[in-house]
Amino acid sequence: MENNQHELYEYARRRLRQKKHLYFHFVLFFVGSIFMVVANKFLNVKPETDWYKWGIAIWGFIFILHFIRVFITDSFMNKKWERAQIDKLILKQERKLEQIEKDFNQKNNITN
Repeated sequence: MENNQHELYEYARRRLRQKKHLYFHFVLFFVGSIFMVVANKFLNVKPETDWYKWGIAIWGFIFILHFIRVFITDSFMNKKWERAQIDKLILKQERKLEQIEKDFNQKNNITN
């Protein structure tokens, strides 16, 4: 397998694994939410408070963060984005080095 094809395959495999974990997280969230409601309302685990609402809200927030990471953040911050950022930083460092070298040469020419 060519290096580029292998890289594309690994990226696709990683994305598939991320989506699979997100779907599993959703199923777990759904089942866990039902369990919390049943525990609070029917099994009388602290029935004086509706604690399941807080549990579901916090877990839902965590699920939304997971969703954002998988479908928004990681979809545009991929290998291509990383390479572009690295190239940009390298170019910036090269410009600084050239400027330092230019300043050094000018300083040495003036003192000679």
